[in-house]
Amino acid sequence: MRILAIETSCDETAIAVVDAKGGLKRPRFKIVANEVASQIKIHRPFGGVVPNLAKREHIKNLPILFKRILKAKGLKLKADIIAVTVGPGLEPALWTGINFAKELAKKYKKPLIGVNHMEGHLYSNWFLPVREIQNSKFKIQNSIKTIVFPAIVLVVSGGHTILLKMDSVTKRKKLGETRDDAAGEAYDKVARLLDLPYPGGPEIEKIAKRGNSEAVQFPRPMLNQKNYDLSFSGLKTAVLYYLRDNPLKAKSLKLKADIAASFQQAAIDVLVAKTMNAAKEYKAKSVMLCGGVAANKALRKELKIQSLKFKADFYAPEFALNTDNAAMIAAAGYVSFLKKKKLRLTAQSNLSL
Repeated sequence: MRILAIETSCDETAIAVVDAKGGLKRPRFKIVANEVASQIKIHRPFGGVVPNLAKREHIKNLPILFKRILKAKGLKLKADIIAVTVGPGLEPALWTGINFAKELAKKYKKPLIGVNHMEGHLYSNWFLPVREIQNSKFKIQNSIKTIVFPAIVLVVSGGHTILLKMDSVTKRKKLGETRDDAAGEAYDKVARLLDLPYPGGPEIEKIAKRGNSEAVQFPRPMLNQKNYDLSFSGLKTAVLYYLRDNPLKAKSLKLKADIAASFQQAAIDVLVAKTMNAAKEYKAKSVMLCGGVAANKALRKELKIQSLKFKADFYAPEFALNTDNAAMIAAAGYVSFLKKKKLRLTAQSNLSL
């Protein structure tokens, strides 16, 4: 099955064509074309995404990307279905993708599937290559590893931080989630406190490499609570109070680096501990990481180390598939289509897993 997918939930315009097969038991995905237009330079002066500017850029970029995909790959729209993100996200941005997808579906007479953006992140793990396999006893099919269940999944992004238990491709249970700020949101807010440019996550990670992660003993919120909920608001506030008592100066690069490294380590400690506690309780055979913050190399490294110590396979998407893209929306659209799951084709800003 060939899927044309459209993603406009925030500040990246994306269109992809993906071939899917394997059904719900063993889905496998091959990217035929994948185009992304970033808006970072446009939103950076504002320190965050401006919804109406994002909408304007999506409207401009969608037809350009669509023509580019058709021209570059010599594709005629032979897609079986069209998938589009309907939420969560910024409503003005979501509507641009939905309306564009509706026009295409009408023009080419194709079924249109609404997709949950967070499910896109979840199923991005099924694009992984063979080299990531950690245990040779597991089967390999068509250069895509077979994920063994039960699996514990950490979904961590700018708007969500969720722990899931998956018993199959389609059966999952939410174990816990953030009670306030998402991890990615905390990264962005701390970056602003440190006068680092938007987007904050990559900037924190970059400067943290120069710092001492033990320089400041920031709190690890909810680390010892016997549940799988998380909280990052208190950690962000701890950074604020530390800066109040230790204000940045013109040449405070070392202080910035130490604060960034200490903050990042505190966040990672909580994320990894909660994930591995769940893996141990539910005897997970696989641990998966996904979402925009999955691009953080320090988090990936630590969670991989702990997963392998526990003798569970570790999965995280290729770096290009961590940030918002349409290939992951195609994957989620394939699963939704086979499940006959229908989401309303309207912008749903607060849609959750």
